[in-house]
Amino acid sequence: MKNYLNESLSAQERAEALVNEMTVEEAASQLRYDAPAVERLGIPAYNWWNEGIHGLARSGVATMFPQAIGLAAMFDTDLVFKVADITSTEARAKYNEYSKRDDRDIYKGLTLWAPNINIFRDPRWGRGHETYGEDPYLTAECGKAYVKGLQGSGKVLKTAACAKHFAVHSGPEAVRHEFNAEVNWKDLEETYLYAFEELVKKAKVEGVMGAYNRVNGEPSCASEFLMGKLDKWGFDGYFVSDCWAIRDFHEHHLVTSSPVESAAMALKAGCNVNCGCTYVHLLSALDKGLVTEDEIRASCVALMRTRIRLGMFDKSTEYDNIPYSVVSCPEHKAVSYQCAVKSMVLLKNKGILPLDKKSISTIAVIGPNADSRAALEGNYNGTADRYVTFLEGIEDAFDGRVLYAEGCHLYKDRVSGLAQAGDRYAEAEAAAANSDVVILCVGLDATIEGEEGDTGNEFSSGDKNDLRLPESQRELIKRVAKIGKPMIVVCAAGSSINIEHDCDALIHAWYPGSEGGKAIADIIFGKVSPSGKLPVTFYNSADKLPCFTDYAMSDRTYRYTRDNILYPFGYGLTYGDVVVTSLSYDDGKVNVEVENNGADTCDVIELYIKSHCDNAPAYPVLCGFKRIFVKKGEKLDVEIEVPDKAFTTVSDIGERKQFAKEFTLYVGTHQPDELSCQLSGTNCMSIEIER
Repeated sequence: MKNYLNESLSAQERAEALVNEMTVEEAASQLRYDAPAVERLGIPAYNWWNEGIHGLARSGVATMFPQAIGLAAMFDTDLVFKVADITSTEARAKYNEYSKRDDRDIYKGLTLWAPNINIFRDPRWGRGHETYGEDPYLTAECGKAYVKGLQGSGKVLKTAACAKHFAVHSGPEAVRHEFNAEVNWKDLEETYLYAFEELVKKAKVEGVMGAYNRVNGEPSCASEFLMGKLDKWGFDGYFVSDCWAIRDFHEHHLVTSSPVESAAMALKAGCNVNCGCTYVHLLSALDKGLVTEDEIRASCVALMRTRIRLGMFDKSTEYDNIPYSVVSCPEHKAVSYQCAVKSMVLLKNKGILPLDKKSISTIAVIGPNADSRAALEGNYNGTADRYVTFLEGIEDAFDGRVLYAEGCHLYKDRVSGLAQAGDRYAEAEAAAANSDVVILCVGLDATIEGEEGDTGNEFSSGDKNDLRLPESQRELIKRVAKIGKPMIVVCAAGSSINIEHDCDALIHAWYPGSEGGKAIADIIFGKVSPSGKLPVTFYNSADKLPCFTDYAMSDRTYRYTRDNILYPFGYGLTYGDVVVTSLSYDDGKVNVEVENNGADTCDVIELYIKSHCDNAPAYPVLCGFKRIFVKKGEKLDVEIEVPDKAFTTVSDIGERKQFAKEFTLYVGTHQPDELSCQLSGTNCMSIEIER
């Protein structure tokens, strides 16, 4: 038996044995994302590129969960883990079937390039909805749960997760291929590297993907500083470039002068696999003496080690018999529904919600996102076998008459090409006038909020110019509001939106997945209470934000600003009335008692800490949370562990340690800021501690 087939040896030993059997040409070929077969060694072709940030993506039918930003809004790491576990189960089921048929194409492997743990520092960034929001701690907690769900706890990896995009990456999309993100040592350690370190050290993430941009002058996919961090953290997985990012070295960053030099630079820095085509030049780089055979083989060993950890060269694995029937099965879609319900955030309610079905006979459902599947999907998504749009969900749940009007195009001034501008406003006004209540479904979708090259947004390459709705929708809201009927606004978007108009209720639904329509209907009609919390700050205006290209955290996010806030991070209403009635701290744990004076509801108990030292963030920082369910009139004891890292802060030179002895802990169902207390009608409790 060849040693690389000997399952009693370590993955490292087996990988070294396998690469020792290869010629240097064969080893170099395996460093491409679309690695060819090495038939003489029994190595099948393998495509490293697969996606799965909110369900298995781009490979046909799969369970579609809410977009990642919606998963973050749940503040529920157990459910995030379950989403990832289902995603990896379906990935294995499909891989098993594809492999039987020798289909080894893109999006069909076991290396999922998820999660995206970049920090959503600016609400204009089009890809922000792929992330877990603006807070490093929340991002890390969701990211670790997702990695553990993807990778499993078996003898071999269920799938291999990949933390992306390393690092300091959050737009602008239009210049990402040549952009140099300049960032100070404090922000690097405190904000941009925090989640990556946690995923490497605590979750043992198998893959890390570099970013397109430079960081303080170094290309992210060949950065001595960033690669040094991975070494320091003990990373022993594989590193992959973002797609065609190595080509940017010579075409846009101009740090090299040719593809051969770019390939050499990336390989020598530690980039194992090239998503793109630049590594076809590795043998030329070898011939020119720019890389060594040992360097090529070392990268190949890292890649073969991952494939061995996935069980690809074992006789059998515990996942080989996962049946295809699990794909998008009812049990998995039930979890998608749970996520959709728990992710939606009730931002405003003047008492209209939940709607009493018995008191109304006709509902007008209006807006470009009312019957839109794209508004459910987000990006990097799979295909659902059945979608329930907002309109369909309301129709299914309501026995009376539902009047539907598209109202306007998502962003163009007309729906029909031959019509005059505003061709659907009159229909919307008529529907509103003939209804008892209006449910207005507005927002964005991934055609105008997303990745450079993937959107139809020719103005900002997927980024948003401001925080308002498109002009066509702003006009629709004005016209419908003038009719004077009670109006509930449902906004489907992956980021901060200011609808700029008063309404009786406002729900931010994110991109809620295939079950989004059922979830919104159940919330509106009171079958379930909303309970999502904002994982990002909603700002009043983009005009008051720092420059988009400024990566300094000052005046950004809830940790460093209280200005220009529409709805704060951590905020979200329920139909209940959950309050904290007692608070104590002992030996690293916070114990609180909560009671619910309203309807049965889930809620999130949020824990914030303020360190009393000069280098702490300006405002209290999230350091713990727990999602709970509390019945009407019930009292509940809740325990939340305070991680040791919460007591540390970061100096201006990037040193993290405990600088203070005195701290204030705050507990409530939101942040301990004045606006959150005002909007929610409840206060936080606090306690002073020494440590």
